[in-house]
Amino acid sequence: MTPTSSRFGLPMVYLVDDEDVVRDALAWLLRSRRLLSEGFASAEAFEELLNQRGAHADLAASWPTAPSCLVLDVRMPGMNGLALFDRLVERGLAQVLPVIFLTGHGDVPTAVAAVKRGAFDFVEKPFSDNALVDRVEHALQASEAVLLQRLAKREVQRALAELTEREREVMQLVVEGRPNKLIADALDISVRTVEVHRARVFEKMNVKSAVELANLLRP
Repeated sequence: MTPTSSRFGLPMVYLVDDEDVVRDALAWLLRSRRLLSEGFASAEAFEELLNQRGAHADLAASWPTAPSCLVLDVRMPGMNGLALFDRLVERGLAQVLPVIFLTGHGDVPTAVAAVKRGAFDFVEKPFSDNALVDRVEHALQASEAVLLQRLAKREVQRALAELTEREREVMQLVVEGRPNKLIADALDISVRTVEVHRARVFEKMNVKSAVELANLLRP
């Protein structure tokens, strides 16, 4: 099922192909499955969109803000699809903007290599309409999963920012697996004080156990 979460807005499929007829056909196909799309006649035109949106590894959490994927032709005049994919990897966008390559038979080995480097999939021309849209929908689901992960990380960072310095110290020792008595000895405070700080940490971080806390803080 295509992601439709109102939290992120409507999914978007970006189409990059130098042939107008291909872009139009793909847009019509996606509309038939109630998917929005935006077409670009060149890799350079799409990269300009990235520049306008400020899409960069350092700002990856800001764009795209809705589940998105890129249907990208391998062979195009000027910058080809593989070069554009490399730019996406450099910008840290390959996971949140999954790439499905459109490829001719002769480019299949190249597309396979791109998938090994992080592209989502490739579809060989001439392609099955249903098969292509199915892959697009799966790519959008993958994009939504990344957006959810980013949202969860931001919520963890907000929660961490609310901890006091002492609560951070207690939290670190809790995550290391130390019991309250050893935490109290290490920080030169009472066990009761450790229990209070520990409870506040669990409440602010919205967890119920030390194991859950440790999992939450994993990189």
